[in-house]
Amino acid sequence: MFENLCTLPLSAELFTQAVHPTEPLLGVGLSSGHVQCFRLPSADRLSEDDADVSVLSDGKGTIDTVWRTKRHKGSCRTLAFSNDGSALYSAGTDYLLKHFSPTTGQVASKIAIPSTKSIPDSPSLLHVLSPQTLLLACDSGALHLLDLRDDALAASKPQQTHFPHDDFVSSITPLPPSGESTSGYSKQWISTGGTTLAVTDLRRGVLVRSDDQEDELLCTAFIEGMGPKKNRDNGVVAVGTGTGVLTLWDKGTWDDQQDRVVVDPRKGGGESLDCIVQIPGDIARGKKVVVGLGDGSLRIVDLMKREVEGALRHDDIEAVVSLGFDCQGRMISGGGQTVKIWEESSLRGGDIGADDSSEMDESGDNDDDDDDDDSDDDDKKANKNAAKRQSSKDSDEDDSGSDQGTSRSKKKRRKGKTNIDLGPHGAHGVLRFRGLD
Repeated sequence: MFENLCTLPLSAELFTQAVHPTEPLLGVGLSSGHVQCFRLPSADRLSEDDADVSVLSDGKGTIDTVWRTKRHKGSCRTLAFSNDGSALYSAGTDYLLKHFSPTTGQVASKIAIPSTKSIPDSPSLLHVLSPQTLLLACDSGALHLLDLRDDALAASKPQQTHFPHDDFVSSITPLPPSGESTSGYSKQWISTGGTTLAVTDLRRGVLVRSDDQEDELLCTAFIEGMGPKKNRDNGVVAVGTGTGVLTLWDKGTWDDQQDRVVVDPRKGGGESLDCIVQIPGDIARGKKVVVGLGDGSLRIVDLMKREVEGALRHDDIEAVVSLGFDCQGRMISGGGQTVKIWEESSLRGGDIGADDSSEMDESGDNDDDDDDDDSDDDDKKANKNAAKRQSSKDSDEDDSGSDQGTSRSKKKRRKGKTNIDLGPHGAHGVLRFRGLD
């Protein structure tokens, strides 16, 4: 279903990525504390009639670095765009939460991450619920609701703080707004942490927490148009676990899972399902998701048929930590020190070979390596006519940015390199399963 079009090398290990909702912009947060924003080629550069300028077809084009800076003195744990894409938020192990422009990198406001204890609390996850509310989850299990109504992080004290789980929050997914909603934004969301799933309401706090699933719950996606036979429009939540099983939960029935799809069936428990994204309907032709695994592979799962439809390979060893689709329908996977761009293979009109992916050059690299993070306010605009960056690693890689013993390292737990045969198309190709076009 998908063809690996290019591989974008990074200067340090990827911890988080965020995709702009309406423009081909990609933000990445690295273990070194750097945050970098790339502009991907637009769709008109991807047509087969214009292949000589398409980086995704022959590697001759460039992908622009819009800006790059050392945003955090520790690692950058999490990134999130605002609903309209006008703002980007990051949080790091320097215990700072920052709000800045996605086009210039200029910092607009920043606060210290709240802590419910006498010691600082590291962030685990950010999610913009609405133009008024930013959700911030921390290693302690605290889930803070921060006020964005003044379009700035002015108040360091959260409006509310909840503890939906006994462990750090590993995922947040909003539930669709009710039919009576006047804002059009969700006021409820599901979260996972440790071995439980919870539902929290903006006005009423934690509503319900599931039974102990006796398996780590790591990622979630809400799927509309599925549900019990008499209520197909109810919606279900797909939850990735630490043992390679994708569990399905009917909306409103939160005590326990309703169904299971074994994504990685190896004996003794499969690889962890670390991230998940629904495939857009015009591409999927059904209800399908892509799941990123701890061994660096990607699995395409047909939720209606309850079967794995295909497999892809992001990395030979490193886990896939983030997945998303950009505004032009391209899938973006991230893990290790690479980001990969994928396109629906039918658009390219041909079989996929092992050497079909090309490394993407980038231009306009504006690298601010000042260790004093206050220099963010002086971030320079990217020079798009600069020389192409070499594939060698940046000199700032010696910044440790280590995250030992944190939520990120827990979520990225490994079971070691596997020897799964990915078929005749090689490490970057597609393993054909039943029903794969």
